[in-house]
Amino acid sequence: MLRIIAATNKDLDTLVREGTFRKDLYYRLKVVVIEMPPLRERPEDILLLSNLFIEENNREHGKNVKGLTPESRKLMAQYHWPGNVRELRNVVERAMILTDQETSIMNSFPLN
Repeated sequence: MLRIIAATNKDLDTLVREGTFRKDLYYRLKVVVIEMPPLRERPEDILLLSNLFIEENNREHGKNVKGLTPESRKLMAQYHWPGNVRELRNVVERAMILTDQETSIMNSFPLN
């Protein structure tokens, strides 16, 4: 048996009605639908995901970053995150690569 998990930021219902997405493929994919709001609509996830990405990057880059500075946490909570979780992951990784401290500092974030 094969299971396919797919994600899109497009409205497939509309695309099927417009004839730009195949109806048969749409119904094959639409067995279970999970709606995931964008990161900007779930700000409580920003710091949770950031901490997860810090742990991952500590292992990958041999670092020992303990977390974010208070200024960084505030800046991240205020940012709109148009690139969603992918952008958050990239921002955290970039900051960790650039820091030699135990906390990721605000000027490591390209959010200004």
